Order: sequence, then structure tokens, then C-alpha cells
Amino acid sequence: MAKPKTPPPQQPQGKKTSKEQKPEKLFETGDGAAARITPRLRTHYEQVVRPQLQQQFNYTNPMQIPRLTKIVINMGVGKGEQEPKQLENAVRDLALISGQKPVVTVAKKAISNFRLRQGHRIGCKVTLRGDRMYIFMEKLINVVLPRIRDFAGISPRSFDGRGNYSMGLREQILFPEIVYDQVDRLRGMDITFCTTAQTDEEAFALLKAMGMPFRK
Repeated sequence: MAKPKTPPPQQPQGKKTSKEQKPEKLFETGDGAAARITPRLRTHYEQVVRPQLQQQFNYTNPMQIPRLTKIVINMGVGKGEQEPKQLENAVRDLALISGQKPVVTVAKKAISNFRLRQGHRIGCKVTLRGDRMYIFMEKLINVVLPRIRDFAGISPRSFDGRGNYSMGLREQILFPEIVYDQVDRLRGMDITFCTTAQTDEEAFALLKAMGMPFRK
């Protein structure tokens, strides 16, 4: 006599049975994660800034139109070799600010007056490209710079003659990701905007059109 077949166990309601049913993440952060939503500043550049620059400088080739290629953020730690905890905290702060893991920078040559030897760890930096670059720049313009006391704009004289612009911030607590109670000391940083512009005039027009609040 054949045994009756037992019905397969039913899946409990509310549980997913396949990977296809998992909700798709619209935005991911962390190492190796890419933004799936186009940043607003990138859309603004493509739809507004590019046509504006082409008309202003009469470019005949679309490849001549200047664009932002990368943003480099550098945070120095004078006693990184003698006080490793300070360097660790600087790396932590810069990772929170940029959303990307920083690399530790070392001295390229020895300076006896500063008791610095070649190869000593002196800070950290990150290089932002693509969507992360646009997200950081938008945050800098709309959130960070307005937090500076008596802010009247950034200097229009910090171009290097090759289309790059550098500026400095004195405090990392200007960024909303930094929790003030967890800060061991104030740290400044240098921010460099690298572009494909051939002249300072073109680089200035590019950054101003993207929203950089230059001082008049």
C-alpha cells in the first residue's frame, strides 16, 4: 500500500522567497559603492553650465568646454608619527566627511627644523571623482560654507594658472557628519578643485556657474 504524499511546507507570509523580491537600494555608501541617482549638481552642469560656457567662450568643439575632473581633500597632522591616535582620528573624520576611505600621506623629504624624517606619516587625503565629487561639492556650497561665521565668499585669487582652484577650511566641525562631542581637536583641510580649463578665467567661470560663492 502506497504511503500518501505529504504536501510541501508552505512559506510563511511576509518572508521573501527570492532575491528578485528584495527592494532595490537607491543610494549606497561605503567603499566600492556607487550612487545610482544622478547628483543634482551633475545634472545642472550638463543642462545649464555646459551650454552657458560654450556660448560665453565660443567653443567650436564640445570637448573644449571645461569640466571638473576631481576634488582632492588633504588633512595634515603635524605629529602623526609621534601621536598615532591623532592620525587615526584624522582618517576617521576625513572618511566621514568624504564618504571614501582616505590614504595616509608620508613626508617625501626630511626637514630637520620640524624634526621630520623622510617617510614619516604626516596626514591623510582623499581624491573624489564622478558622482562622489559632485555630491561633496554640492554639500560644500549649500551646507558647509554658509556655516562659517561672517562668511562673505571665498577668494577668487586662489587659482594656479592651470585651471585648478584651492581653498582651505579651518575646522572639520563645519561638516554635518562630524559629531562635536567626539572631536578630540580641531583640524583644518585643503580642498583642491581640478578642472580641464586652460586658463584661470575659464576655471573661474566654470566654478562660479556651478555655484561656488566667490567674493566680489
